[in-house]
Amino acid sequence: MQSKVRYRILFLTLLPIVLTLVSLVFITIYWNVIYTGKQLFMKVKADLVVANSTLAHVQKRQQHQLSMISGSWDFQHAFQLLKHNDPQPNHTAINALNILLAQEQQTLGLDFLRLISVADAAADPDLRLMLHQTQQQAISGLMVLSNARLARIDLRLAEQARIDLIATKHASDPTQNMESRGLLSRTLMPIADRSGNVFWYLDGGVLFNRNTAIVDHIRDLVYAKGTLPERSIGTVTLFLDNVRISTNVPMTSFPSDSKQQKRAIGTLVSDEVKQQVLLEGENWINRAFVFNEWYISGYSPLYDIRGKRVGMVYAGFSESPFLHNYLLNIIELGTILVIVLFLSGFLVYRGANSLLQPIEYIHQVVTAVQSGRNIRIGKLDLTNDNELAHLAQQFDRMLDQLQRRNAQIQAAAEQLEIKVEQRTRSLQDKTEELERNVALLHATRQQLVTNEKLTALGELIAGIAHEINNPTAVILGNMELLKYELGDNAKVVEEEIELVIQQVGRITTIIRSLLQYSRPGEFNAPIELQAITPIVEEMLLLARHSIEQQKVELVKELTATGVVEVNRPQLLQVLINLMVNAAHAVNNNGRIWVRAYDWLEDGQSIGVKIEVEDEGVGISKEDLSRIFDPFYTTRKDGTGLGLSLSYGIIKRLGGTIEVKSTLGVGTVFTIGLYHKAKEDQQVGPYDGLQFGDKTS
Repeated sequence: MQSKVRYRILFLTLLPIVLTLVSLVFITIYWNVIYTGKQLFMKVKADLVVANSTLAHVQKRQQHQLSMISGSWDFQHAFQLLKHNDPQPNHTAINALNILLAQEQQTLGLDFLRLISVADAAADPDLRLMLHQTQQQAISGLMVLSNARLARIDLRLAEQARIDLIATKHASDPTQNMESRGLLSRTLMPIADRSGNVFWYLDGGVLFNRNTAIVDHIRDLVYAKGTLPERSIGTVTLFLDNVRISTNVPMTSFPSDSKQQKRAIGTLVSDEVKQQVLLEGENWINRAFVFNEWYISGYSPLYDIRGKRVGMVYAGFSESPFLHNYLLNIIELGTILVIVLFLSGFLVYRGANSLLQPIEYIHQVVTAVQSGRNIRIGKLDLTNDNELAHLAQQFDRMLDQLQRRNAQIQAAAEQLEIKVEQRTRSLQDKTEELERNVALLHATRQQLVTNEKLTALGELIAGIAHEINNPTAVILGNMELLKYELGDNAKVVEEEIELVIQQVGRITTIIRSLLQYSRPGEFNAPIELQAITPIVEEMLLLARHSIEQQKVELVKELTATGVVEVNRPQLLQVLINLMVNAAHAVNNNGRIWVRAYDWLEDGQSIGVKIEVEDEGVGISKEDLSRIFDPFYTTRKDGTGLGLSLSYGIIKRLGGTIEVKSTLGVGTVFTIGLYHKAKEDQQVGPYDGLQFGDKTS
């Protein structure tokens, strides 16, 4: 008790502190996620702007470099030696210009610089587009050239442009093994003579493939020392389509030596970035998977001089150091929270001990009272105005009142038990009487329903039989007269006459069967002791046609030795009906069992039982309760009279019929016949009839 209260006090005291500190942690996490994340995306967006500006500056610087070359004294002096109207160019002047341009190319860090005539420029399909846009002024732009066109400028450019492609995570597999095209920053500057005519152009530029100077220069501008956390890597990349052709993204996450680290040239950009930037032409400012880890990334499309998207420029920095610092902050904050909670809990636990001593004593008294001891709390070592002292006094008074009331309740309970026992006995008697009345009512209702059905059916059948018997008697009499009158001539149609007489006899037989519903007592055939096995064998012979027609396998198990009182034709009618029904219920190649065995009770033979079992479709529970109703059938060609007649025959003999069936498994009909028929006994409409599941 003391421990539980102590822990509750500790919980209630620490709860505000816990809620406050947890709220502080979640607020800190929220601020870090929302605001720090926004700041990172804003930074990478600004870095991307700087990278694009630097690329634009590279083109302006190229244009300025070519302008300085064209305006230098050495270039103008050698250029003036060219005679533009001469049929043959001055090779001395051209060689001097080429030597000068080679020196300037190496000094300025250009990948190519050459002097090209207007005719040669017009014949070049790549420069022809720039010629249309120069308007006698220098023009710069990006250009993608095939390897063959790069080789026409300089074979070294064609070799430098070749990059082996590397399969990359989050990117589709490359369709080729190598990227041989080159991405150029190219400047075309017209050189005018003293008359202002342009016959020559300076053509120079830089190949971005494998050019690390530009991306390293941009990285040093954007990600100077101290702008990123420790171990965070700032990177810049130039793409030709989705291939990294110039980058400082390392092949490993944390390179030990950045100068010796192999760069991820030839790797591919992720599919989602490719879709948004290259295909849709939109910037990407978000997290992105860059070769081997996640980066805070910014991508923007690059356009060539025609305005076509040919690649991308990327700026970004690794995300893992920021996540490391973020998790470190959460761990530090969580550690502070645990320390504060531990100190607060220790102080509360120490302060609660003095308060819990009286409560512990009260708990001991309550436990003793529950065990049956008659004790009280009494005075505690507390002042009279203490709340716990007042509580103890009130509890003692409550115990006194509880003791008195328990005595009163005990006395009342004893009286109540006597009354409950009397009422329970009376209720049980009335319940048993009600159950007997309900069972009698149910049996009577079933008897009335059956009697009403049979009465109505009997009246209907009697009328039909009367109407049919008259014309059949006339037909039979006339056929006999016809046969007599024809004499020997009757042999010509003797077969037809016999067929008509036979069918009239069949009609008479059907009518006699139907009349059993209207006047069953008049058609009770005489009964005599019969052996069952010969009757079953005869039934199988008569039902052979139906069995063969349905292509079923017949299994006989005939072991009965006793005799019973039955009417042989009527029992044959019952068995044939059951066999035909079984044959119709079984699909092709199914089986039917016919069994006959002695009926034993307490080791004594009281009769014979006959079973007809099939592997048919079975009978549903809804249909099982109605199969013996007259005219109820589930077969399209059935009359619904066979089982009803069979039930009536067995019932008049005092026998039983058991039906067990399961859908999809089959059905078993079991007939029980006593050695001595019980015709005189009064039985209910469904006495002797039992339904059940075949699998039970």
